[in-house]
Amino acid sequence: MNIRIQLSLYVPQSVSAPLEAVRQLLDPIQADLIPAHVTLCREDELTTLGPTALQSRLAAAEATPITLCFGRPEPFHEHGVLLPCIAGEAEFQALRRWVLGREMVRYQAPHITLAHPRNPKSPNNNASNAGMLPSKLTITFASARLIQQEGSWPWQVLEQYVLFGADRSDA
Repeated sequence: MNIRIQLSLYVPQSVSAPLEAVRQLLDPIQADLIPAHVTLCREDELTTLGPTALQSRLAAAEATPITLCFGRPEPFHEHGVLLPCIAGEAEFQALRRWVLGREMVRYQAPHITLAHPRNPKSPNNNASNAGMLPSKLTITFASARLIQQEGSWPWQVLEQYVLFGADRSDA
């Protein structure tokens, strides 16, 4: 069975309700597989980091909560829809470099996927439903989650890491 692992920044429950409602309309399959999130590190990037090293890096003073601002929904790859990051990307890239332990990491644009093009297009995947979100959404991420997907089953949280200085209730 194919197993995928990644490190993700889940949208805090305190602000996720409007996002989840739109995701459920645009792509109920994706919404059922994984909550709204920003992928911090993909599986191929995590192969050199063991659990102890990952925990140590995410507990360090260099790994503090980050605030990202997202803009209007944008289409991608046929019927995919995402919220692009319009502010805070420098902090996101710095956190990626810190977690991975090197300055040279491949570029990864922070975003929140509302509809994934690998899933069949939902009849509710349209511009009016995507436009239900505010034109600007600011979210502070206070924790990271190591998650795993087996085959096509929903993603499971293996570990949650509260970022340095974050209030545990915000994570």
